[in-house]
Amino acid sequence: MRKITVLKDGWKFLKAGLTPEQAVSGAGQGESISLPHTWNAEDGQDGGNDYHRGLCWYVRELTDEELAGDCVFAEFGGAAMSADVYFNGRHLARHDGGYSAFRVDLTGCRADTNVLAVAVSNEDSDAVYPQKADFTFYGGLYREVRLISVPKDHFELVKDGTPGIKVTPAVDLASRTASVTVETWQTGGRVTFTVNGETRTVPSVNGHAAAVFVIRNVHLWDGTDDPFLYTASAELDSGDAVSARFGCRKFRFDPEKGFFLNGRSYPLRGVSRHQDLKGKGNALSPEDHAADMAIIRELGANTLRLAHYQHAQEFYDLCDENGIVVWAEIPYITMHMKNGRENTLTQMRELITQCHHHPCIAVWGLSNEITAASPVNEDLLENHRLLNDLCHRMDPTRLTTMANVFMLETDSPILEIPDINSYNLYFGWYLGELEQTDEFFDEYHAKYPDRVIGFSEYGADANPAFHSSHPEKGDYTEEYQALYHEHMLRMIEARPYLWATHVWNLFDFAADGRDEGGKHGENQKGLVTFDRSLRKDAFYLYKAAWNRHEPFVHLCGKCYIDRCEAETEIKVYSNRPTVTLYVDGTKVGEQTGRTVFTFRIPLMGEHLVRAEAGDVFDTMCIRRTDAPNADYIFNKAAASVSNWFDSEEIDPACFSIQDTLGELRAHPQAGAVIEQMMAKGASERGDVADAVKDNPALQRMMGRMTMISLLKQSGADEQSMKQLNRILQGIRK
Repeated sequence: MRKITVLKDGWKFLKAGLTPEQAVSGAGQGESISLPHTWNAEDGQDGGNDYHRGLCWYVRELTDEELAGDCVFAEFGGAAMSADVYFNGRHLARHDGGYSAFRVDLTGCRADTNVLAVAVSNEDSDAVYPQKADFTFYGGLYREVRLISVPKDHFELVKDGTPGIKVTPAVDLASRTASVTVETWQTGGRVTFTVNGETRTVPSVNGHAAAVFVIRNVHLWDGTDDPFLYTASAELDSGDAVSARFGCRKFRFDPEKGFFLNGRSYPLRGVSRHQDLKGKGNALSPEDHAADMAIIRELGANTLRLAHYQHAQEFYDLCDENGIVVWAEIPYITMHMKNGRENTLTQMRELITQCHHHPCIAVWGLSNEITAASPVNEDLLENHRLLNDLCHRMDPTRLTTMANVFMLETDSPILEIPDINSYNLYFGWYLGELEQTDEFFDEYHAKYPDRVIGFSEYGADANPAFHSSHPEKGDYTEEYQALYHEHMLRMIEARPYLWATHVWNLFDFAADGRDEGGKHGENQKGLVTFDRSLRKDAFYLYKAAWNRHEPFVHLCGKCYIDRCEAETEIKVYSNRPTVTLYVDGTKVGEQTGRTVFTFRIPLMGEHLVRAEAGDVFDTMCIRRTDAPNADYIFNKAAASVSNWFDSEEIDPACFSIQDTLGELRAHPQAGAVIEQMMAKGASERGDVADAVKDNPALQRMMGRMTMISLLKQSGADEQSMKQLNRILQGIRK
């Protein structure tokens, strides 16, 4: 019989680059900890990009009872980023890749006293991914460590962290049947398979056994409506047994109509998720994972991009159970490393081996924004071809995809490698204007009507402390984030050919190199705060659009209490068709529509605002103040520039910083002024400026932006902006 022991307590942690002998002998002076654990729970989230990246040790003595059994394996759910495993002084294994499970055979090394010592490192490397990305690379044994005791004849445990069983269903929708192939790998003996109440016994041939079952009148895994799961089990004569849940479903991708599930149109609309939490890092408990899934279901999303690495098996299980369609990927991200090819193949092999049975997974992601810091050369292309071939060889039932950085030219040869593609676009936040997203997809779809395309990342940072009645790009207000997502939601709904769309991100997450928007070490594009305590207004926008089962109404701007205008806008999000607004108990308006409802009300003092939609309601308090609340303004200098520009007299017959970069460059005299200014700025930006200069797509995007928008994003001061505007006002169009 198989016995599993979770090694939660009894560990000693040593935050030092020691030898194995030093680690074991000094374990008594180490810090007593429980797993899961990361040493970057605090310093990986506080900004400064100075979190500890080094070698640390985990040491634990194992008891005779824990090690009892014919064969014993140590299973590591996740050791970030590289791990060396020592048992009783012997080095048994090394594993490179911080997100996949691996196992180590301890059987032949047991002694009177047994000590397991694991050296874990998240140091810089030129061969192990990830190394360059916008998130914290936490170090540690941040998932469960277990001991697995099995008989001499047992199912395979070591190769690529395999579950020992592989289930491949093929569905025929016309006959409502499924052909289910079940395979196992083992050391010997007969295998007894059971699926849907049917049992058959087959011999093991060269360590492999397989059986095919036909399920008639099959109960489909049908997304969030009905995520039905079957179970396949296998048992050896020795008593060792394994099982896996699976779902019978059929995916299809259409370049004109998007995604299909079980023969019907099923637009994939959802979010991306990182696996970390404020104050805990990536050392999440099963309860943490379940709480995240509850928020996803509340939102009404039906798809998740689990970025940018293999997530915990518990979370894929939750996606199976809740009918969430998943994009699974490896951390081949941002920067191609010539010495990292084997690691990308290993991590992909482990991802597919360990996750093949999950019905939620629709696509395997080859890479993310890999051309952001690397040229498209033959080595990078060959790496992607090898990954693509590996995916098809290991799993011909699923397609491959990529998340491409926004400045990648659409005629790049890398787009021809995966089966389908998606783009990460941040027009209206990092660069350009919101409408450029619409233009990008319209142009792409017109040029490549036979290609399947999706929207893999989009978002805008928002700190719930910042607010404005006149929100604009770069102000980090909740209000701008909401406007941004309102535009994107309309854009998406008008383009049904997008096979999947994923908001970046569901939750704020740690990026220790960031220091912006009033917070240190956080990417604030989440619809929910890092600690999960507050759902931002934009969360309720998507809930209104996607959640059709839970009637609700939400008043936006609950944190925007102090307002200095005589009349203010009240915005309401709801999934109900009619919203009624009351101020201080008096009905002031009623609207019928969809998702977004806006009202204008006079502001004279302190007011209680109440929105009703059927039998659901929401309330908030706002008040009029004599002056703007300075605490609501992140970039006070930018706010003062806006106020100055609004009141300035501008001669429309002459150029100004309200004109686009493209318009200014097209005029000889104005263009010369701009080129001189940009050359000076480029000399101060080094490699970044070179990347912009050498990228035609990026140049075209910038050409559509107004000069004032570019100047604000570059952090130009008010005097410099005024001076440039005065010069341009002296040049007639």
